[in-house]
Amino acid sequence: MENDVQLVACTVDNEEYAIDIRSVQEIIRLLDITRVPHASPYISGVINLRGMVIPVMNLRKRFGLPDQKPDETARIIIINCNGSMVGILVDSVSEVIRIPRQNIEHTPSCSSNVNTEFFSGIGKLGSRLLIMLNLDNIFEIRTDHQGF
Repeated sequence: MENDVQLVACTVDNEEYAIDIRSVQEIIRLLDITRVPHASPYISGVINLRGMVIPVMNLRKRFGLPDQKPDETARIIIINCNGSMVGILVDSVSEVIRIPRQNIEHTPSCSSNVNTEFFSGIGKLGSRLLIMLNLDNIFEIRTDHQGF
């Protein structure tokens, strides 16, 4: 069991991704998101979660995918990122899964056209392949803006 990794499986644009459960604070239904002027294009805005103001990043926009209006399956995954709470908007969350550590491979660098900086590996679970998210790189925001 200690050689297993627990992951939260989620989808964005029909692809299955995985987040290490140790980074996940909670998973919530979509709340009203207040837009923030001059925020990075992939920051949808902020939410009020039990008195805490939490920025929400839209993973579709962060990955450069076409934007889509969230439906009833959309979820916000609250992540503890170096002591700060940040939300990630995904199309859906399916389950918490356990994968043996030896079933996780490094992200292949097969093509210079594929941007793999947001991914830390590929988890194999039966016939499923889960793209493991590198949260440090996803949250690294390269802009001149302060804050969001």
